[in-house]
Amino acid sequence: MDTDQATREASGARQYGRYLEEFEVGATYKHWPAKTVTEADDHLFCLITMNHHPLHINDVYAGESQQGRNVVVGPLVYSLGLGMSVGDISGKAIANLATEELKHPAPVFHGDTLFCESEVLEATPSRSKQDRGVVKVHTRVYKQDGTLVAEFKRAVLVPRKQPGDGEPPQAESPVE
Repeated sequence: MDTDQATREASGARQYGRYLEEFEVGATYKHWPAKTVTEADDHLFCLITMNHHPLHINDVYAGESQQGRNVVVGPLVYSLGLGMSVGDISGKAIANLATEELKHPAPVFHGDTLFCESEVLEATPSRSKQDRGVVKVHTRVYKQDGTLVAEFKRAVLVPRKQPGDGEPPQAESPVE
């Protein structure tokens, strides 16, 4: 049994994440699978995170709100978008460095299905460590009707496939 991911990928297993050289600035990765958010998902996330706001867990309260029904808690929507992007973006990550500009422009309701995509903004080799670099992406989360429900930018530290062997084709200015 081979347990090393690189060995498994070489044998035909699905690639999980990318090396710095495999990111192309301007490319958009459409993440799969999509996720239908259930009432149980929302309630469990609220309870685990101690967010007991009645808009998320109380049908009577939510029914009297401007939305007229329960709204899925925003951090769950963000977490699902981030999670859906891991296989394409940060599956080989050394570290997640930052999340910026998180926005929730429209609500998500129980039963909505979320789709996610990430655009590569930068792929920058490290100047101090030749075996890694930083990838910056803009991730957008949509529901089934095409409505944008969340978006954020993040920076991920990823390994290089060939440390110190040239620059990625679309690299920006080097990182410290």
